[in-house]
Amino acid sequence: MAPTAASAQALDKLRVLNPYLGWYVIPILAIVLYIYGVEIQKARKTGNWAPIFAGLTILGLDLINEVWNALVFFFTGYSAFWTTPGASAYIILIGWNIEIFFMFSIAGIIFSKFLSENKEEKILGISNRWFNAILFAAFCVIVEILLNWGNYLIWEYVWWHWYNPVLIFLIGYFHFFVGAFYVYDMEDKKKQIRSVGIIYAIGLSTFLLFILLGWI
Repeated sequence: MAPTAASAQALDKLRVLNPYLGWYVIPILAIVLYIYGVEIQKARKTGNWAPIFAGLTILGLDLINEVWNALVFFFTGYSAFWTTPGASAYIILIGWNIEIFFMFSIAGIIFSKFLSENKEEKILGISNRWFNAILFAAFCVIVEILLNWGNYLIWEYVWWHWYNPVLIFLIGYFHFFVGAFYVYDMEDKKKQIRSVGIIYAIGLSTFLLFILLGWI
């Protein structure tokens, strides 16, 4: 099966720095580092590292998602579930670019700011944790649909499309935020480190392995 036009376009730009857009990566990187710097400074004073772990959790889970999505293309030879062929400073994987990476690197920190200090507090009769996870996942799906309509994010399969967003919600985002609040709520810092460590052990090992094999 021949690759889709979007797949071919993304592959042509894969891990090649865009000479026209590359420079704006630097100020975005500075902003991300500033956000983490502020959170680390707060954590040193308060001992609360939960927002940072929430941020790392979502980024790590997204890395795992992007690896299996790239593998979908490798094994089908047709298309990944989602493809990002459009304007980007740097396309890391067929459905993952540097702009998405930066967004997800702070998404968990943003999410943590909406969580109540009281884990038992409810919103509309639902735990505030689950309510916010549903809300954030739904918001992300809406953003993705807009990106799809603008041809920045390409979907080829009927089970993963704007008119059928259930899997996008569940697999694409919902578990990110559920994972983030579970790690956020862990009272033992060692458990938070261990949980995040497992996520990155899986994500980074598979990412590096499959790149070395030429699969992604």
